Amino acid sequence: MLKRLLIIVGLLLVGAVVVLQLIPFGRNHTNPPVISEPAWDSPETRALAVRACFDCHSNETVWPWYSNIAPFSWLMQQDVDEGRRSLNFSEWGSGRIRELNEIGEVIQEGGMPPAQFLITHPNARLSAAEKEKLIQGLMATFQGR
Repeated sequence: MLKRLLIIVGLLLVGAVVVLQLIPFGRNHTNPPVISEPAWDSPETRALAVRACFDCHSNETVWPWYSNIAPFSWLMQQDVDEGRRSLNFSEWGSGRIRELNEIGEVIQEGGMPPAQFLITHPNARLSAAEKEKLIQGLMATFQGR
């Protein structure tokens, strides 16, 4: 009896996962062209930003294989859409920068990159020294805009 119940539950779960794949949201993995980047204060600042920020805050997103599987695809699409809306290094000068003063604080407190991103992108994890270099470099870059 228990074995039969487990089989039914397993089949229902597989069926649910298959049905989720029919929902089209989260598969628009286009990267619009890079229009313009900031005049970076240094190559090191850009390298740190590429490593920790560009997947969500640029038009150069790397879409891994699991970005095609719901519900992960939904979460990734939402994160990238929101990230590009708030700060997009590939559309510099378009006015899409919210609260420049808060960026350093968010990075320092660990809000960026977000924890769920770091699970699948451990190379985006910055040391305290790297965070400080990124914050100082971004502030210098933004002042030059």
